[in-house]
Amino acid sequence: MTKLANIAFVAVLLIGSAADCFAAEKPSIVVEIDSPLASSNPLQGYLRQTTDARPSPAVILLHSCNGNWRPTDERWGKRIAAWGYVTLTVDSLGSRGINSCRNTTPHDVDRDAYRALKFLVRLPSVDPARVALLGFARGGATALRSVEHGPFEKTSPNKFGAAIAFYPPCSSFKGYMTVPTLILIGELDDWTPAEECRNMVDGRDAWGISRQERGAPVKLIVYPGAYHAFDAPGPKNPIEGHHLEFNQSATDQSSEALREFLDATIGAKE
Repeated sequence: MTKLANIAFVAVLLIGSAADCFAAEKPSIVVEIDSPLASSNPLQGYLRQTTDARPSPAVILLHSCNGNWRPTDERWGKRIAAWGYVTLTVDSLGSRGINSCRNTTPHDVDRDAYRALKFLVRLPSVDPARVALLGFARGGATALRSVEHGPFEKTSPNKFGAAIAFYPPCSSFKGYMTVPTLILIGELDDWTPAEECRNMVDGRDAWGISRQERGAPVKLIVYPGAYHAFDAPGPKNPIEGHHLEFNQSATDQSSEALREFLDATIGAKE
C-alpha cells in the first residue's frame, strides 16, 4: 500500500469513527409530557433517546429552584444518555410560565415527577420497570419526597426503581425510602447542610433522637471542600447569602458515583 493510500485509509477510519460517535449521540428534543387536552399548562421536557433497539432504562431529571433545565440537560442529561439511558429533563417552572419556585408550592412541583414517569413508561424505548429519578437542590427534595413512604408513592400505579438527590434539603425527611436512594452533597454546603442529610440517613431527628422506621437503603456521599451546586460551572456570587462554587473534583467523583449507582439499580440487564 502506497503512502498516499495509507493516508486515505486512515482518513476513512477517522471519518467512520466520527460518524459512529455522532450516530450514537441523539440530540435532545422538546416533548410535551402532558396532552394539551389534559392540562391548560402542559408540562414539557427535553427527551434524549438511546440507539438500543431494546427497551432501555431511563432517568428523569428535575432542575433546581432557579429553573435551569437546559443547563441541567446539557450537563447531566447528555452525559447520562451517553451511558445508555433514556433521559427526560423536566421544565417545572417554564411550563407554568414562571421563573422561580417561590411562585409555586412544593406539592405542585412534586407531582411533576410522576407526570413525567407516566409519560416515559408509555414509550416503546423505555423499560417501565427501570426508571430512576434524579433531582438537584429543590429538585432533589422532590426526588426524595417522590420515593419516600407517603401519598405520592402509594397512589401512583407506576413506580420508580431508584432515586438520586444532589445537595437536597434533608431536614424534612425521615429517610424511610421505598427504593435505593443516593444523596450527594458538599461538606461546606451552607444552604442545604450535609449534617441534616447525615441525620436523615442515620435515622436521627433534629434533636438526635433515633427513629425506628426502616426502608430501602440510603447512601450518602459527602465531598470535602465542596459547596452548594458544586457541579454547576459559573460565577461564585452568593445567592440569597449562600456560597455557591464549582468543584471539578467533586463533580468528577459524583459522576462516577452516579453511574455506578444507576448501573447497580436500574442498569442494563444481561
